[in-house]
Amino acid sequence: MSIYTRKGDSGNTRLFSGEQVSKDDLRVQTYGTLDEFQAQLGLARSFIQDGELNCMVYAIQQDVSAACAELASNPETFSRLKRRVGRADAGKLEKQIDALVADYGLPHGFVIPGRATDSAAMHVARTVCRRSERLLVMLNREVPEFDELLVYFNRLSDLLFVLAWALEVMHVVRDVAAEAVKEGAK
Repeated sequence: MSIYTRKGDSGNTRLFSGEQVSKDDLRVQTYGTLDEFQAQLGLARSFIQDGELNCMVYAIQQDVSAACAELASNPETFSRLKRRVGRADAGKLEKQIDALVADYGLPHGFVIPGRATDSAAMHVARTVCRRSERLLVMLNREVPEFDELLVYFNRLSDLLFVLAWALEVMHVVRDVAAEAVKEGAK
């Protein structure tokens, strides 16, 4: 078995639904950007030391995979999907947002990423999520089948902002604690 098939050499690709489309088709661009987002989430997750937050990001990655399959399908083939991302998934994100805000609050101004690697990586993931959402808006205008995904990705970008903030706060707390221990040892 070979990784290359040469079938895409002409600039076309086949969707999960079986349709052949150009590689610059809006569906391909949208799920391609979600693939980029998925990789960025993986990078961010590799930096996260908190087990609970790490698991949260992994669950998001599973949702993104399901969304990619959905975007590579059409209404006739949706029934072949293992699952579709829906309102219940967006509701789960809202609960996670509320819990993180209760624990870590919200910033009182603009956030400039870069103090902590995990937080900065999460901010990059958030911006790729937003780009995915913009493509999804364009696609849903063309193929109005993805309202649920629009809600989910809008909520997800909010969660990623709050998650990046929580990681930043955790980093500051670790720094302050390390300084206190250092001072106490003197």
